[in-house]
Amino acid sequence: MSAARDEADTGPEISTNEFESDPESGQGEDEEQLDLGSGAQRRTGISPKDQTGTSSAIAEAVEFDDYVEPDEPTNLGTTGGPGITETPSSADGSLSIPDDTPSLQGSITSSPSRQARLSAYGRSPTPSLRPFDRRFQARLSPSPQGSPRAASPAFLNAHSRTISINSQFIPNSEDFEPDKAPWEVVRWTRLRKISGQAFSEVGKRSFGRPVCIAISTTIALGTSKGIILVFDYNQNLKSIIGPGTKAVESGAVTSISISADHSTVAGGHACGHIFTWDLAKPAKPFLHIPPIDRRRTPNADGHVTEVAILHLGFLGQRHTALVSADNKGMAFSHLATRGMGIVARTVKITRILGRYPELTPSSLSQRKPSSVLAFSPLPLGNAEQASDAMGLVAMLTPYLLVIVSTTPIAQTQHKTPRPKEVAAHSAMTAALAWFPSVKLKTPNKVTSETSSKVKLVYCWSNLLTVLEVIEVEASASSGAEGPTALQFRPRSRWKAQEAIVAVQWLGRSVLAVLTITQRLVILEDSSLRETNSSDLIQKHIYHVDLFSQQLNMLVEQLDEEDASMHGVIADAFYMSFRAYKGRLFLLGFNELSFGTLSNWADRLLALMEEGNHIGAIELAVSYYTGEADKVSVGLPDDDDHRHRMVLDKLLEMMSASLRYTFGKPKDANLETPSVSHLQDLAGACISACVSIHDLDFLFDEVYPWFSEAQSKDVFFDILEPFIVDDEVQIVPPTVIKDLVYYYIQKDLDSRLEELLCHLDPRTMDLDQIDSLCKRNHLYDALLYVWNQALDDYTTILNDLLNLTEEQQSPQADVEPSARAQDLADASKIFPYLSYILTGRIYPTGKAMDTIKATLAKAEIFNFFFSGSGTAVANSDRSVVSKRHLDASFAKLRKVLDYDAPSFLSMLNEAFEDSFLNGVHEDLAQSSSIHLTDGQKSGLSVDRQRIVSILLEVMVPPRYEAEDTVYLDMFIARNLPKFPQFILLPGRELHRVLVGLGEYPTDDVAEDCQLSVEYLLSVYRPPDVQSLIPILTEAGFFQVLRLIYRSEKEYAKYVQTCFDEGPDNGNLLYECVAECLRGSTGLSEKQAEDVRDVIRENAASFVARDVREAAAVIENYAPSMHQTMLEALDAFADDHRKLEYLQTILDPGDQAPEGPVPTVKNPSRAFVELYVRLLCEHSPHHVNEYIERLKIGDLRLDEVLPALESSGVIDAAVILMAREGKIREAMSRLTQHLDTLEAALLGLLDAVADSPDVANTAEAAHDLITSIQKFTRVGIWLCQGQTRSAQQRESRPRNIKRAKTEEEELSMSEDLWLDLIDAVVKVTIHVTETLQPPTSDAEIASKNGKEEPHGQPYETSRLVADLRTTVQEAFTSLLSATSVPRGTEALRSNVSFLRILRAFLKRASASSPSLANLRSVLSTVFSAYSYEERLLALANRLLDKDLFVHVDEADKLRRRGWRPLGQVCEGCGKRVWGPGTGSFVWEAWQEKDEKDAEQVRTRHAARPMADEITRSQPLNGKGKAILEDAQRGSASSGKVEKGKAIAPGTVRSEDDRRLEVAYEETGPLIIFSCRHIFHRACLEKMQDSGEVAENGRRYGAHGGKDFACPLCI
Repeated sequence: MSAARDEADTGPEISTNEFESDPESGQGEDEEQLDLGSGAQRRTGISPKDQTGTSSAIAEAVEFDDYVEPDEPTNLGTTGGPGITETPSSADGSLSIPDDTPSLQGSITSSPSRQARLSAYGRSPTPSLRPFDRRFQARLSPSPQGSPRAASPAFLNAHSRTISINSQFIPNSEDFEPDKAPWEVVRWTRLRKISGQAFSEVGKRSFGRPVCIAISTTIALGTSKGIILVFDYNQNLKSIIGPGTKAVESGAVTSISISADHSTVAGGHACGHIFTWDLAKPAKPFLHIPPIDRRRTPNADGHVTEVAILHLGFLGQRHTALVSADNKGMAFSHLATRGMGIVARTVKITRILGRYPELTPSSLSQRKPSSVLAFSPLPLGNAEQASDAMGLVAMLTPYLLVIVSTTPIAQTQHKTPRPKEVAAHSAMTAALAWFPSVKLKTPNKVTSETSSKVKLVYCWSNLLTVLEVIEVEASASSGAEGPTALQFRPRSRWKAQEAIVAVQWLGRSVLAVLTITQRLVILEDSSLRETNSSDLIQKHIYHVDLFSQQLNMLVEQLDEEDASMHGVIADAFYMSFRAYKGRLFLLGFNELSFGTLSNWADRLLALMEEGNHIGAIELAVSYYTGEADKVSVGLPDDDDHRHRMVLDKLLEMMSASLRYTFGKPKDANLETPSVSHLQDLAGACISACVSIHDLDFLFDEVYPWFSEAQSKDVFFDILEPFIVDDEVQIVPPTVIKDLVYYYIQKDLDSRLEELLCHLDPRTMDLDQIDSLCKRNHLYDALLYVWNQALDDYTTILNDLLNLTEEQQSPQADVEPSARAQDLADASKIFPYLSYILTGRIYPTGKAMDTIKATLAKAEIFNFFFSGSGTAVANSDRSVVSKRHLDASFAKLRKVLDYDAPSFLSMLNEAFEDSFLNGVHEDLAQSSSIHLTDGQKSGLSVDRQRIVSILLEVMVPPRYEAEDTVYLDMFIARNLPKFPQFILLPGRELHRVLVGLGEYPTDDVAEDCQLSVEYLLSVYRPPDVQSLIPILTEAGFFQVLRLIYRSEKEYAKYVQTCFDEGPDNGNLLYECVAECLRGSTGLSEKQAEDVRDVIRENAASFVARDVREAAAVIENYAPSMHQTMLEALDAFADDHRKLEYLQTILDPGDQAPEGPVPTVKNPSRAFVELYVRLLCEHSPHHVNEYIERLKIGDLRLDEVLPALESSGVIDAAVILMAREGKIREAMSRLTQHLDTLEAALLGLLDAVADSPDVANTAEAAHDLITSIQKFTRVGIWLCQGQTRSAQQRESRPRNIKRAKTEEEELSMSEDLWLDLIDAVVKVTIHVTETLQPPTSDAEIASKNGKEEPHGQPYETSRLVADLRTTVQEAFTSLLSATSVPRGTEALRSNVSFLRILRAFLKRASASSPSLANLRSVLSTVFSAYSYEERLLALANRLLDKDLFVHVDEADKLRRRGWRPLGQVCEGCGKRVWGPGTGSFVWEAWQEKDEKDAEQVRTRHAARPMADEITRSQPLNGKGKAILEDAQRGSASSGKVEKGKAIAPGTVRSEDDRRLEVAYEETGPLIIFSCRHIFHRACLEKMQDSGEVAENGRRYGAHGGKDFACPLCI
């Protein structure tokens, strides 16, 4: 039974590989090595013969397969190489910058930082930048993330597919590929002897052209003449299989395979035959599986005759178990018995894929064409797996991947469709390859497995997927042992740039991919990263078109359901691209060749031979670190193993490179190495030594070469970034000495200091470094050395403090430059203390060890806050001795005398550290740590003690207010942050508040106010009122607002905002809104007090921001609007008043960002004032605003003069209409139209004298636009009156009473008449001015013609615009006087004809000549006629479009349904198509003649009926007469049923039999499901009146109620 009934496809067949050699030793293949000469052997290393680095050693070939141990390469020599660029370091001065970064060692965040501002201190060398919002930073910031390095060893260019590409050995250079590597990705060797025998003309004539290959311990070639040639690895022809047997008669060998034990070869032929041959007895076939003839043996399974066997393979280790696939999409498994004696072998064939090509009679749809594009059985590995015994076979079709197990029965194990990611219209290609389970040298680190999983790689087009096979054991709960289940898990996917035609495994983790352009790509299995690629176009790989004939429908015919399948069907390459044990074999058109990947030693050797020894060193470093490709070059994934393999060669290459570069004889006429070359060499060697963690080799072997060559500067310049990056921290004392001398000599003190701060000071000569640093003012380095080498954090502070004391002495005679340098050195004390007291190493900023940091902090605090200090030396100096009368806290006093602000800023940062929490009892009592007395004393220091000492020390008169104010700020800021650690009496806190309020300079005013806010958050003075004058004098308005708000003195709270001035932005309005908001809880008296403050400062309130003020007053105090407007009168600026009123009355888009005012019931006086101001300043906005007003919001008399004076007549009309003054409104409107007419006529009369023609024309058009605008206003007025009159009318609508001519018009009709009369009058007068008429013919001739070129403006446009206005008025009138059909009840009493008659009467009375009026009216009526024609044309277009759609629908309906088959679904007899008989054609002709005769009869009956109609009077509709005529005509020309047989026609017996059958079965019936039946057959299947299961009745009423019995 078939295991899979799916279509299949072809791909590269994989021969069964052998994995029997010892994976650990890498041996066992000696007998298989190709004897191809020394040129084919793999070179793995060289040994230097002399100082030129010439190499000659050639090592043995190495298997790179990852379960075969690679041989280690031998010595390597060197030559020249490229260089790297120097990047010198730089350093900046010490800075104090604002920073919110918390300190280390369990600290908390600092106080909130604000905008930094410079402040001037009399004695501070570094002006403070808001001292309590900043953090100190050392000049030497922490090491950058990466310093500049030598970027590349060589050849980094864009990718080119025509050039071999080496592995990417540069760290983080995945986007670059070497343009031309000195090695070949795959080293190819042509098999000359085999090619000479198989591809020569003699060989082709004798054996045929080689068309497929199979590789094992032997090389088998299948030829086009059905012969198989077998060669050994020495290229000797061992066997010629096939001559003299039936194989040569079976066509070309189309597939070939070798068994797992290498003893049997199988070949599939073009005619469908399969032969297996024992290589020991090749004279006759071991097994012959012939094709079958389905016509003779329809029940047998097997390949069909004349169908080529495209794929063939052995199952497991058996010689008699095979699987095969052909180009028709069918695959079979063949299991043969052993056969004994005269008992022949029998073969059991099982179909595992596809269907036979014959169509069964019940087949109703054509299947998609298919073929097996790729096919491979699972080969055996050296690790046993349950899947080995299942006989797995993988097959790829154009639609599916199918994996079938053949043992014990054929069963589908996995099936997956083609991925949707495959690009549409891409080339149709497919390939697959198995890799079996193999033993691992080291167990998997994650799963601890000792063997690998079975893997399958398969490709569709350009999409490659790796599938893992996982064995799932049967559950123990099931009792009996069940079969092992397999899970197939897609692990990774890779998308190539072009279609893939073949794929092979070169090792467990290496894939070889061949693309459609014959480009070889090497992939790592784990990451699917492209490691190498090369072009094989020059190899002329053999390929042939095998699938286009079978699959052409997928390309040439459209498949709407699967559009992505339509592309190009590629040629097959699978028979020419094979791999065996890490070697690739290529079958070309004219040769056979094999290739091996170059391993890591080959690539290093190639670089060395080319002279690029620097590139070789860098490549070796990338191999050592694992940053370059490892698996594809034969290096293991295990780091230790890889390091051992590469380390010796790397050291040897560096030594050889140094000898070659520096070891040239001086007397030889050789070129001296360039500086760039030396830089490159130094960079490569230093980077290599850092990577292998061997700095001894760097300073013992590498540095001496540079030192002896007088190139220390090159070495130190390259070494510098490695030191700065902390990659090199230990340098021998001798090298440090040279380093210091070099930088001092070059005057690079700052760079030297930076380097010293990154080196381990334990290797330095401390005396030398101490004197050097002091002499060159390198105090950063000196502090670092003392801290790290001696764990001494206070001794060096004495030297820094002495510098401050000397500079402060007026008797000191010091040069200005030296004084500035000493001050700069002394200022380092503050960043140093900041770093140490927050647990950071100075000056690098790295975190210190916890215990070490704690002890360092204890020493520092004891140094400054210990009372055991002595008086400073040099007491004979009067000033100094006077300042140090008190001997306590001498060090503290000294640093405070130097720069109290900076010291207190440093302490502010140190206060955040958890050290000052005071929990150090365990450390103090620890016996394992020896603590000095100073450290024990320092451990007891806490924040309370520090604050108390500072309060004791910093007292007047020694310290002035400029210093003590910083102490007050320090206390005020830290008390709220640490209330549980700092306790101060109220009088001290009150003194701090007073001190902050009496700040010495304006520079610290903002800081002092912020400090007061901090302090008041935790301290409430008992007598707040006593502080008010001080805070007011100091200008601390923010503090005052806090106090007033807390005291609920809201009037003073708001007054403070006024006193502060406009600098606070919109704070004033926020405070007012906060106070007057109902949720605040103010009493009525408090709210009134706030309003009084606002009234007193009304001018200031509205002056800051008019809109904000208006919004706040409108929302919270609307009764104060009048006060605000009176305050605005003082500015004499109506624009501000307009903005104020607009905000409260008409906010719109001009509302402020704050709360939008809500307009409830605006005051009439404000509205009238606002309208008057709008008329003056923004007249275009008046009409828009008035339309939103309600009746009674304003008084017309108050605003009408302003409206008329500003020309806003439309707004006046709207207001008059709202108040019911309709006639007055129309009168005012017509009056304004007259005014516009007069202006336009005056402008037109003076146009000849106007020098500015363009402006005159523009003014004329503006007037026309105004006329149109006011005409529309009049139309609006008339329409409104008509609607209102219609609603008021109470007469019954069924009483029709027409008015006579003498009756007066209604009010609505009078309005329409006035409007039309005014508009027409304007049009007539303007037309007369522009086109004075002379005669009717002239008027008619001028209509529609263009103006002469001499006119300064377009008169026709003006006339057309006016006539359009008239037309619009008449159209509106017509719309108002007519209603749709069925709504007569809504018909108004306004008559269009009465208005028109009255208009004509008025026009005739006012003007004796109606020529112009006729012209105007003719334009109106012609426009109506034009609209009528447009409607008619549109109707015709719609009718035509509708006819097209209806006609198309009718044609589709008449087309009918096409039956699914040609036979009746009931009886199975053919009902149409070939073989049906001639009676069907005759019946169709008979029906066609009948239809034609009926048409002729109808045509003949029409003249007769017309004559009868003309001669006789009409009786009804004449239907009976016409029918009689038709009946008479039909009776006279009666046609008999059937068709007469032509004379001489002879009917066959089959035709007569079919005709009789037709008469018995009757006509055909086809359903919408496309099933077809004879009517008689359908009636037999469905009895008359029977009810179906679904309730539907199958009546036989003329066939109308038939239902398809197959679909219900």
